[in-house]
Amino acid sequence: MQKGARKRPIRKPQRQRKPGIESRMDPKPLSAKGQPRSLKLQDKIALITGGDSGIGRAVAVLFAKEGAKIAIAYLSEQGDAEETQRLVEAEGSECMLLPGDLSKEASCRRTVAKVVKNFGRIDILVNNAAVHWEQKKLEDITTEQLMKTFATNFFSYFWVTQAALQYIPEGGSIINTSSVTAYRGSPALIDYASTKGAIVSFTRSLASNLAGRKIRVNGVAPGPVWTPLIVSTFKPQKVSDFGSDVPMARAGEPAEIAPSYLFLASDDGSFISGQFIHPNGGEIVNG
Repeated sequence: MQKGARKRPIRKPQRQRKPGIESRMDPKPLSAKGQPRSLKLQDKIALITGGDSGIGRAVAVLFAKEGAKIAIAYLSEQGDAEETQRLVEAEGSECMLLPGDLSKEASCRRTVAKVVKNFGRIDILVNNAAVHWEQKKLEDITTEQLMKTFATNFFSYFWVTQAALQYIPEGGSIINTSSVTAYRGSPALIDYASTKGAIVSFTRSLASNLAGRKIRVNGVAPGPVWTPLIVSTFKPQKVSDFGSDVPMARAGEPAEIAPSYLFLASDDGSFISGQFIHPNGGEIVNG
């Protein structure tokens, strides 16, 4: 551990079936930091995919605290989604729940249509849904796994954004979740890292394409973060040690990642497009 680094929290070994349930994690991820309200997103409408838990939940809660109305899309984790809704409503905002499989194009389009029917527009789109499976060898990645990973992690970003664009007004913001693995790779998450690299190129290309429409497109590329995706992917001992290999020697909390999304969604980031923020515990990736 580097001098001055915060000690990694001790976690017991644990494992869950996919997609993972946040309420069963020990310790539970931190979804809010208690920062003062400044209403940077007053009256904005935000759609967040993968918003039931982890980073998505933390972003939903922080956006609600800053005045936004929230819609969260998720696969099937109803209990986690209802807890996110409770936390958002505790901030005095609204939270629309949208279960569905975003690896299907039709589901992406239905999700956007429901948000627009309820709220009338989408000011902020956060593409955040993701899955991964650990495989030691390229030969172990089946075509079924490859297609599922790309459909969830990348195609859903394309399809949701494509459906939402006509409802995003001038001044809107699109924020895509990539990963540190897009920049340094991952020997056991080859297909996952590939989707995250595709998201980087998609973000930069779309930012240039939409500049004339005054819609900003940026991304966040987190390092290790304590979320249900971790306990539903890795073996118990790896879960216990997760994040200990970064300079800060610990995994981040979702609440530590969410402010990057707030910065990019608000007027604080008004002159920023096509860029990525790297909350990753001190790893230098030069991207």
